[in-house]
Amino acid sequence: MKQLKLWDFAKRALQPGLLLLLLAGVVHAQRPNIVLILSDDHAFQTISAYGNRQIQTPGIDRLAKEGALFNKAYVTNSICGPSRASILTGTYSHINGFKDNVSFNFNFSQESFAKVLQKSGYQTAWIGKMHLGDSIPQGLDYYSILPGQGQYYNPDFIQTGNTTRRYQGYVTDIITEEAENWLERRDPSKPFCLVIGHKATHRTWMPALEDLGRYDNINFDLPENFFDNYATREAAAAQDMTIAKTMRMAHDLKIYETGDSLAIENSVKRMTADQKKQWFAYYNKIKADLHAKAPQGNALTEWKFQRYMKDYLSTAASLDRNIGKTLDYLDQNGLSKNTLVIYMSDQGFYMGEHGWFDKRFMYEESFRTPMLMRYPGVIKPGSVINDYVMNIDLAPTFIDLADGAVPDRMQGISFLPLLQNKKYAGRNTLYYHYYENGEHAVSPHFGIKTHRYKLIRFYNKIESWELFDLEKDPREMKNIYSDPKMKVLATSLKKELAKQIKHYGDKEAAAIFGTGK
Repeated sequence: MKQLKLWDFAKRALQPGLLLLLLAGVVHAQRPNIVLILSDDHAFQTISAYGNRQIQTPGIDRLAKEGALFNKAYVTNSICGPSRASILTGTYSHINGFKDNVSFNFNFSQESFAKVLQKSGYQTAWIGKMHLGDSIPQGLDYYSILPGQGQYYNPDFIQTGNTTRRYQGYVTDIITEEAENWLERRDPSKPFCLVIGHKATHRTWMPALEDLGRYDNINFDLPENFFDNYATREAAAAQDMTIAKTMRMAHDLKIYETGDSLAIENSVKRMTADQKKQWFAYYNKIKADLHAKAPQGNALTEWKFQRYMKDYLSTAASLDRNIGKTLDYLDQNGLSKNTLVIYMSDQGFYMGEHGWFDKRFMYEESFRTPMLMRYPGVIKPGSVINDYVMNIDLAPTFIDLADGAVPDRMQGISFLPLLQNKKYAGRNTLYYHYYENGEHAVSPHFGIKTHRYKLIRFYNKIESWELFDLEKDPREMKNIYSDPKMKVLATSLKKELAKQIKHYGDKEAAAIFGTGK
């Protein structure tokens, strides 16, 4: 006989009056709260829990010490809005309809974990960055979200009822405070699901004033493939996202020269006079140092890399401190014991690997994302999880955790059994599809990753295949697709790719794959 969940048992076994009592009390007390802390473009390789030895991220590291670190968490489409759409709906971009940041507006009428949890008696809220277009959110009892990318300083928030309010201060601090304020005024008799969406560490990287110069005394290590020549990888050679050529001195690195008035205005337009005073005092010293050194060629590229790292990591430090504050709040208010806390980024990011910043490619640094979880009494502290999980798996996991019914359209796999150390039928293959056809000249592509190999099909801008042996070539430098010795392997992987395309119902990929090119 199939085992009934508590929710189903209650509905079948109890009289309506008793059921209402149960829903108001016992079930709500037993079902855990959920807090998803979601950052933007935060690279796993910049987190000390993932092995970075040049900086420390104590807030995020707490989740690894008190819960679990996921070594193999991946995204379906490495771009901001589409990743959030996949997290919310548990579906790939071709199912939820939000394929890129340019052409689409998210359709909130479709099923989401927020809607299912709300119907199951959870209070739901999203505070901070959502980045799903201009539609009014559904499935949320409360929202206070940044319009589009939002501003780092003195940002606007669009709030429940579609009203706009401007706050004074630094966006990461404000989002944390707003989350705490909502937790203070929520109905304590109900379980809750809260998404805290941080703008950090999105370009352009703007630290809190207190973090300016935090890492100025560190000379960061260059990645081994920083001066990649992209041999054998046509799509990689065609991109426009290098630190050397694409990263802008004024817009990205705040080195303002005469004639940079637009870049200055975009950077500091929301700042108060006092904020601007501190900002320019710091960056004018950096400019003076640059002029004194006057580096050229590779030396200038390396200088830009160091400034990129310092700004990015200082912005990440502002983020990490606030993650620690959120954990402290949960601890101090007796919420930790029955709350699943997840930290993850919407995707990974390049920190100089291949000479790049940004994301998009199916290469490891952007395809893989950091993910850590704490759930006392369920997740053993200090756990390291090496099973494949994807961002589409969060929605069914949350619903499973809440004892709800996972909608059939959701394509993710609940990994709750994995957290409970029970039998878990996970993945041996990951499927990916990136669509955007313009930004940074990255060609659309789809592909698969197995435990050893990665096969990618680029199309539109570049028509090519790439194959990597990740055991021998973990940095994905040598495309072996055209090697005659790899023909049998490539054929086998193509069969697996076709299987994944069919499984997920990706008609666009199927049409391209079916051409045989």
